[in-house]
Amino acid sequence: MAEAGLSAQSIVTYSRVVKIVVASAVDKEGEQIYPRKWNHDFIGLPIVDPKKQRRPTVTKAELEEIIASSKMRWALLFAFMAATGLRIGEAVAVKTEDLSEDCTILNINRSIWHGQEQAPKTPNAVRVIDIPEELASVLQQHFAGKAGYLFSTKDGKPLQQRNVLRVLHATGKKVGSHVFRRFRTETLRRARVPEDLISLWEGRAKQSVTDLYALGLHKDEAWRREWCEKAGLGFSLAGLLGLQNAVEAAEEVAA
Repeated sequence: MAEAGLSAQSIVTYSRVVKIVVASAVDKEGEQIYPRKWNHDFIGLPIVDPKKQRRPTVTKAELEEIIASSKMRWALLFAFMAATGLRIGEAVAVKTEDLSEDCTILNINRSIWHGQEQAPKTPNAVRVIDIPEELASVLQQHFAGKAGYLFSTKDGKPLQQRNVLRVLHATGKKVGSHVFRRFRTETLRRARVPEDLISLWEGRAKQSVTDLYALGLHKDEAWRREWCEKAGLGFSLAGLLGLQNAVEAAEEVAA
């Protein structure tokens, strides 16, 4: 794998699969058939250095280009992810019932993996996210009267992650869907949003006892809304609104 040019993180991740497969072989008593202690130094397993890991992101201008060069349904999805910091599996799992009536509050309680609903990645991923009113008004207008998945195929099924990635790459940006989550983190930090609130919105694990003491912060909606609007989107919706107007004009002509 090293000779093929795979990164240290990829090699470690693939090695975990091998370990899981070997460990899964058990006898009738549930005992491992091939109990094994792995010697990472002997097999040359690389050490993952967080400082050297590739973490691509997008600038404000690049994000606006992605939105402007996509069709309406995809542009709205990309804007939604950049404004909420959702993981791709969480984004395609959102249903209309997860949004408040005015679309300013989003409740995350499921994810999609290989086309199937499942519980979110971690217990902390079950959370509430506040959406800036600028985007909320667009969501409210676009999804009025719709039921089911917010972003779906024509037959109402959740979008496939590989199709989302294909459309993203078609914009000329060869990046992964996680760039939207990183963009949101950068936006919140530029606005000096309290770290406790960033952790809540992004569904991060609690790091200290102090974090556990502050569990009630999510109930302070006024405080959340204040910081949500202060941080804003971090990008312009001009391209998205232009696409929306074009779609509406086309529908009027067709009618």
